[in-house]
Amino acid sequence: MFALVSSLVVPWVVTAHEVDPAVVNVAVGADQIEMRISMTLEAVLAGIDLEAVENTDDTAQSADYDALRALEPAALQDAFHAYWPQMQNRLQIVSGGQPLQPQLQSVIVPEVGNIELPRTSEMTLTVDRPAGQPVQIGWDRSFGAMILRQISDQPDAFTGYLAPGQLSPPLSDTAVSAETGWQTFVRYVPVGFDHIIPKGLDHILFVLGLFFLAARLGPLIWQISAFTLAHTVTLALGALGLVNIAPEIVEPLIAASIVYVAVENIFAQKLTPWRPAVIFAFGLLHGLGFASVLGEFGLPTAQFIPALIGFNVGVEVGQLTVIAIAFLAVGLWFRNKSWYRPAIAIPASCIIAAVGAFWFVERVFLA
Repeated sequence: MFALVSSLVVPWVVTAHEVDPAVVNVAVGADQIEMRISMTLEAVLAGIDLEAVENTDDTAQSADYDALRALEPAALQDAFHAYWPQMQNRLQIVSGGQPLQPQLQSVIVPEVGNIELPRTSEMTLTVDRPAGQPVQIGWDRSFGAMILRQISDQPDAFTGYLAPGQLSPPLSDTAVSAETGWQTFVRYVPVGFDHIIPKGLDHILFVLGLFFLAARLGPLIWQISAFTLAHTVTLALGALGLVNIAPEIVEPLIAASIVYVAVENIFAQKLTPWRPAVIFAFGLLHGLGFASVLGEFGLPTAQFIPALIGFNVGVEVGQLTVIAIAFLAVGLWFRNKSWYRPAIAIPASCIIAAVGAFWFVERVFLA
């Protein structure tokens, strides 16, 4: 039975070598486009399909990726310049239905730091633009998702998340073909979901902590509701810039919330009277964590509310998916068994508490 619990929980908590989406800042001029792309070049050079994987350790190219992360800046720059013709042909920059050819101007690679963490390099590209023609930007699906930000003084300048292989709306130097509210909402739902499954490991563990004290749907639903209400409040306030707490404070507290919920599961036989208040308070913390994610992505000014709602809906769908998986894996079959708590709930909570404690120490002392 312990093996069953481990198979449910452990795959989500192993430290991953994750690669964040690239950030592309684009300035559309009258006759030229400038693009500054911040991304993990090592993953691209290693040939990792960034659409298909979230953890580089799970790929056949993981050894090559780790070796590239240890290269000095000059050596990695040389490797990328040699690779550039392949990447150049996989960028999608379209104007008037015709592809445009980008030119590489520079590559800046930071010094080697902690090779356990991704290194973000920056390349600058320029593209000749046909006069008066809007341009759409994207790239090959294997390069993964893109956060595209148009640098412009136009009030409807585009900022948004592009899924792998997706083209941006038409951009120009005088106006932007803005998305509708519905299009923006739909585009941000998968962004929110992605930041629960598979990227939100700490949020996944917190929700599982709620599940393992109350596998019955009634108590579980009101716990999730309190958590949802709380993180919706701080997500909105954070995204609006009304609340801003440094991640160095928020992230360790999120780890501590995981430890608290898991330890309470071990010692409490049933839901305590203070559980709703505790969950609501921790939900406020997790909302600040989501807000920092949105801060990295940016929200379109013209469609701020649809993007915010879409992101939040994606988060909720992700949380409910976690609960559904846990319920179908163990709750549905074993929750009424006399051995459910000693054989499943307590061992799972011990695993969750241990991982949360590790993250707390890592975020406080090893950051």
